Amino acid sequence: MALRTKAQWFGVALDAPDARELGRFYQRLLGWQIFGDEPNWVTLAPSKDAGYNLAFQTEPKYQRPVWPAEDGKPQMSMHLDLEVDDLDEAVAHAVEAGAELADFQPQDDVRVMLDPAGHPFCLYVN
Repeated sequence: MALRTKAQWFGVALDAPDARELGRFYQRLLGWQIFGDEPNWVTLAPSKDAGYNLAFQTEPKYQRPVWPAEDGKPQMSMHLDLEVDDLDEAVAHAVEAGAELADFQPQDDVRVMLDPAGHPFCLYVN
């Protein structure tokens, strides 16, 4: 038996101090639609039938991760990779949507960005 069917959504949920704020940031960044909007939970996807989504959960004890990792400080546990057509344009769009460019950039063809809650995500060209 398969774990997934077309009737199920597969997604990733990110904790944040404010689920609605972070959900709206990713809506602006990706141009996706919000399909669930509760005070402590927001879900968005490119379409109702996409089969995948991003969700955001309010966590009152959330601590912003540090990039790059530092001893004794919260570390990222995951990051999103987003392929883009033009790296400079994508960075400008992400900043306009509310992201910040991370100080540490380990690769020339990738830009590490931080969302408003501090989650790193990478923009890259293929």
